[in-house]
This record gives sequence, C-alpha cells and structure tokens, in this order.
Amino acid sequence: MIEEQLKEQSIIKFNEKRDLILVSDKEANKLVIDLINFPHAFVLACSMDRQITAERAWSIPYKIKNILGDFSIQKLSSISLDEYKKIFNENKLHRFNDEMATIFYKAVKKIVDLYDGDASKIWSDKPSSATVVSRFLEFYGMGIKISTMATNILARDFKISLSDYYSIDVSPDVHIKRVFKRMGLIEKEDMQNIDKIIYKARSINPEFPGIVDLTCWELGRSTCRPTNPNCKKCIFKKQCPKIIE
Repeated sequence: MIEEQLKEQSIIKFNEKRDLILVSDKEANKLVIDLINFPHAFVLACSMDRQITAERAWSIPYKIKNILGDFSIQKLSSISLDEYKKIFNENKLHRFNDEMATIFYKAVKKIVDLYDGDASKIWSDKPSSATVVSRFLEFYGMGIKISTMATNILARDFKISLSDYYSIDVSPDVHIKRVFKRMGLIEKEDMQNIDKIIYKARSINPEFPGIVDLTCWELGRSTCRPTNPNCKKCIFKKQCPKIIE
C-alpha cells in the first residue's frame, strides 16, 4: 500500500545521518544552522521564507551579517526599523522589502523581549510540538505554514528533542500537492484544500504527520517533476498509481 511505503521511507529518511544543508552557499548555511551561537539566525531565516525561493530567503541573514559586520542579537536589536527598511530596499533582499524588513525587525525585538535575546529558548526546554508551533506563531507575520515548517526542521534535521511530535504537520507546497495527487492520496480537485492534505498526512503517521514532508518534497523536486516525471527512478514506482494529467 502506497501509504505504508511512504511512511516507511519517511522514517528511514528521518533516521539518516547527513550533512544539514538549508542553503547552498556554505557560509550562509553555516550561519543559519549554528543553533549554539546564532539560534536567532534560524528563526529569522524562517520568517523570510515566503514569496521568493527558499535559497534566496535563507540567505538573507548572511547578507545582513555582511552588511552590518556583526550578527549578534545585540547588534541586530540596535538597528531601527527605518534602517532595516533601507537595508532591505537598497540590497533588494526580498520581493516585499518594506514588509519583510518590518517582520525581521519585529522578530529581533520579540527574541530580545520574550526570550532574553536567546532564540533557542523557543525549543530548548523539551516542549511539546504544539508549544513550539505556538511560539513561532507569536512572531509577527509567521503563519501556520512557516511555524510548522520551522518546528519540523528543528525536529527532523536538527534532532531537537520534543516531548511529542503530534502537532508537526506537513507544509503543503507545490511539490507536496503534486506528489500527493499523483500517488492517489488526494483527488485533483483537492490539491488546493490544505486541510485535506494535512489530515491525510496525519492519517499516514499520526505520531508525527510532518515526517512525510521531506520525502515528498525531495521527490517532487527531483523525480516527480511537473512535466516529464521520471517514474522509472522513483522509489515508489511499484506502488504509485501514477495519476498524471
């Protein structure tokens, strides 16, 4: 059954030991995965991840570090909103520079005011998955998709210990939607129904619904492409009904 195979492969991927690469640029990646010295870099990168490629979004903290010459939370909190807007606009960091500068600025303020400047306090006390998602949702501009994605990355890639993983759902992007439809997990007309995708993932692995996210996302990018999917190389080629239109 395709659902059982997807769950099995996702658990295998979760347990794999591999280098953590969130952005291809080595120096930018080094910054956003440094949860010891710069945990706020990860949070700020997550907050930028919308309406542009993930590669570009996750590079923003490193670009700001180079502009300011310092990425300590003390330095970041000393920059005014107007200065951030100037930095974002002059360097064209995002499609929506004024709005994203505001989100960046408010995230820094939240980390300082609520977490004493230490963003790792969002996840370091082995909280429930719902608590971590809820804490991310408290940041201005962070919706459920980004908050869930951030929590999933922490659990899946950083292996941060949580008391449970029930509230980590999939983050349905174009790849997840396409793969779910082609596998027959959802109907074509349900591709825009986020709730159906989320609840299907919950039914596959109730203890950790988001565990299937990476498997489907990587499959959608590499094999199950929008056009000319390479079904012969797909790990699910025997089970998948290949609903391609």
